[in-house]
Amino acid sequence: MAAKKTAAKKAPAKNSAAIQDKYTKTQILNTISENTGLTRKEVSSVLNELDSLIERHVKKRGVGEFTLPGLLKIKAVKRPARPARKNVPNPFRPGEFMDIPKKPATTRVKVLPLKKLKEFALN
Repeated sequence: MAAKKTAAKKAPAKNSAAIQDKYTKTQILNTISENTGLTRKEVSSVLNELDSLIERHVKKRGVGEFTLPGLLKIKAVKRPARPARKNVPNPFRPGEFMDIPKKPATTRVKVLPLKKLKEFALN
């Protein structure tokens, strides 16, 4: 009886061939549903929930960081406002001066690859 349970939980064999063309969302959903045995609708709902989860982590009052274990880390990086500067040497025309306008504070999103993703790119 225990052997049957173990066999049922075993994941399907991984297909490690390189993909030559960029997948569309439909192709991604179909491939995941075929490989996992889930329906396309279930896979779509999982990806939508992942989207929502990332949004809640990264949004303004959120923690500002989301990690998909082993693959990537998404960070919201706050950049402070920069004041206007006058009579700054122009790097493109030596001897001339220029004015740099002020820039408001912004939030940038950084996506950092983790170890497993880096290994995928090397193989």
